[in-house]
Amino acid sequence: MEINGVAHTFITAGDFAAARAFYGRLLPFLGMACVADTDQVYYCVGGRTAVGIRAPSAQHRGARFDQGRVGLHHLCFRARERAHVDEAHAFLLEIGARIVHGPQDDQFAPGYYSVLFEDPDGVRLEINHVPGKGLLTEDGPKPVGQGLS
Repeated sequence: MEINGVAHTFITAGDFAAARAFYGRLLPFLGMACVADTDQVYYCVGGRTAVGIRAPSAQHRGARFDQGRVGLHHLCFRARERAHVDEAHAFLLEIGARIVHGPQDDQFAPGYYSVLFEDPDGVRLEINHVPGKGLLTEDGPKPVGQGLS
């Protein structure tokens, strides 16, 4: 068996209204189309994947993301061109995203270029570009250095 990408990722937001407003701008900017928008879920599809944001349970309302806890570390979107990372960075500044670093070159793979930022709950997101096939070669992944942000 060989998978055909990631079908979808869901993020539970501590502040659903703030997350809905943020992702309501970010995901369409990334070329994703909204297919569900309720008081509990915001779900967009595009780029051979989908991203959903859901409201928290009552006990977790208002909680913030902790990147060091067990679970999601960060979510990375792959851009088709290096210039798209710069375009995304300008857009992120426009919508008030907290930029963690970048855009910058990194050593994770030859030509790796990315911007790392946070959503309103502090969930880390990345947009990167790796020229060619990057780490996704036909012969399988190649080892890279440590230190993913």
